[in-house]
Amino acid sequence: MSTQMDTEKARASAWFRDLRDQIVAAFEGLEDSHAEGPFSDQAPGRFEVTETKRSSEDGSDAGGGLMSVMRGGRVFEKVGVNVSTVYGELGERAQAAMAARKGLPGMKDDPRFWASGISLVAHMQNPHCPAVHMNTRMFWTPHGWWFGGGSDLNPCLEYAEDTTHFHGVQKAHCDKHDPAHYPRFKEWADEYFYVPHRGRARGVGGIFLDDYNTGEWEADFAFIQDVGRAFLPAFVPLIEKRRTATFGQSEKDAQLVHRGLYAEYNLVYDRGTKFGLETGHDANAVLMSLPPMAKWV
Repeated sequence: MSTQMDTEKARASAWFRDLRDQIVAAFEGLEDSHAEGPFSDQAPGRFEVTETKRSSEDGSDAGGGLMSVMRGGRVFEKVGVNVSTVYGELGERAQAAMAARKGLPGMKDDPRFWASGISLVAHMQNPHCPAVHMNTRMFWTPHGWWFGGGSDLNPCLEYAEDTTHFHGVQKAHCDKHDPAHYPRFKEWADEYFYVPHRGRARGVGGIFLDDYNTGEWEADFAFIQDVGRAFLPAFVPLIEKRRTATFGQSEKDAQLVHRGLYAEYNLVYDRGTKFGLETGHDANAVLMSLPPMAKWV
């Protein structure tokens, strides 16, 4: 028999899929409209869509999703937009991490989980265009549920006005729910997206939140939807402004070195990467965030 939480899970999963569809359409629209400037003589890029599957340890179905990747477009060198809904039982390492970080000691007795979300990373052709990351998700266990996600901008060539715009859109969407949200979640992003071994942030920040549960599912779901809705108006105008700019080898080198920093962070520190690999999700989908080319000095 379906429960209220089953209905809420289904709504969240459907929303993440709808957001995926909106973003894919918008990005292919950018490819189509890029008629002048670098790479405009190439064919417009299109997403290749692959179904992903997750299997439990006994081989039974444990959910999956869609991996949508565009490579070698006019605007996007590589961009992935993934959605998934997975479920099953957490392994011992994941149980221990969940119990320690979220204070859920009951995970050992009942390790069931359900998770759904969207994850996006875009690496751009033109070094003047910033790379970007975004994700939103819902996680459930018998011991509690929560939302998480956010987005952050990762330019190799920084423009103060672009940073101001990106953060301004995030703030406007956060302020609809609580004026305290933006400063709190901006600070969290600054801490989370810091690369300790390099002594610097991986980009110019954004917002980040996890373990978000006020006890009011409808209000929390409305907020995480606005986190997702903020993405396109925060990011697309920056690409429309920068994609026709000319560049040389020095700018391209700066982009490739910055991508190296991005790869280091995602492989060493990112929680989503660790969780995806530890719970048996499709490795190609988990590692979709890695850039197509990078360099180290």
